[in-house]
Amino acid sequence: MSVTVERVAMIAMHTSPTAQPGTADAGGLNVAVLGIAAELAIRGVHVDLLTRATGNPGVSELIPGVTLHELAAGPSGVLEKARMPEVTDEFGEAIGRLARVRNYDLLHAHYWLSGIAALPVSIELARPLVQNFHTLGAMKNSLAGEGQSPEPVQRIRSEMFLATQVDAIIAASSAEATALIDDVGAPPDRTWIIPPGVDLDMFSPRAVASHAVTRTSLGLEPDRPIVVIAGRVQPLKGHELAVRALAELHRLRGWAPVLVIAGEVTPGDEAFAGLLRTLAAELGVAADVRFVGALHRDALAGLLAAAALTIVPSFSETFGLVALESAASGTPVLAYRAGGLPEAVAEGTSGLLLGTREPRYWATEMAVLIEDDDRRAALGVSARGFAERFTWGAAATSLLGVYAGVKR
Repeated sequence: MSVTVERVAMIAMHTSPTAQPGTADAGGLNVAVLGIAAELAIRGVHVDLLTRATGNPGVSELIPGVTLHELAAGPSGVLEKARMPEVTDEFGEAIGRLARVRNYDLLHAHYWLSGIAALPVSIELARPLVQNFHTLGAMKNSLAGEGQSPEPVQRIRSEMFLATQVDAIIAASSAEATALIDDVGAPPDRTWIIPPGVDLDMFSPRAVASHAVTRTSLGLEPDRPIVVIAGRVQPLKGHELAVRALAELHRLRGWAPVLVIAGEVTPGDEAFAGLLRTLAAELGVAADVRFVGALHRDALAGLLAAAALTIVPSFSETFGLVALESAASGTPVLAYRAGGLPEAVAEGTSGLLLGTREPRYWATEMAVLIEDDDRRAALGVSARGFAERFTWGAAATSLLGVYAGVKR
């Protein structure tokens, strides 16, 4: 494909693309932006990554063809996500100043805050605006569990407004595309589905020796089965179900794997993390739950490869990148059938999907998979094959097609 777009601004206002996933507000968005940017650079597109500076504003080259611009907006230091709308205008002005110098072919916003900041620049400079929402307020509200706070009205209205104004919208799954069209009002002819990719070199089955190193580094027993739940610690991710299922498994079988929770607490959800620890103690499985914090990408890859099973009990996921990373690691996935997870997990190929949040059903499936070595090994092999269909190179090629279609 001939390159018709030479310079792109990718905007991630509320979290730097370089932030470690599993910390603060960093997650799949950060992984996706870096993965796509690197592949676009290989294809001859220079990508500027624009984010709000939490320290001194600055510019740094991450890899050839990918440059990070940290722009001042609002008070210095970290700003709570709830306060980010207060500085979107100022951040947008900073985008505009840079865009006039860098002469971007188009702007690509990630998350609704970035879109609100970038839209006036797109209009003023007559540059196309492509939007990834990554998560949708309407989708989260429709799938939220009991007692979870709804997303702010400002977000819901902003997403609906952006959906009608941008030149193209990128969805990660057909579930997200459906929500965009049905609930947010996105025009179908401007909505494209481009699934995320996975780093197949980093996330891969590891030798037994590397599994031992992973166990030692995390203080895990040499032979005990590991079940992993990876992601920021917040109610949406379903950690409570994981702990209750662990307790049910112990009750049913008289034993339990070690449940490794990899990820830091999302700011504002500190009380939830405390409740998880209290719940584990009340259910008698406190010694079976390990909080290991956010892991660097290579450490997470090692953990997923060493695990017997990865569970994704999230109430809502637009796709579920961790499920794909686990599959690439040769580790089967047990996930909740909601949002984009049925597209991130191939039923019977990369894992299993459950349509209930009843802990005893999760416990039963966990036990069966852990106890049946042959079935688990077969799933691990087919899971790797499934994950190999998803690459950042394929995602970047598809995205270039969208870019070419909107370039003015």
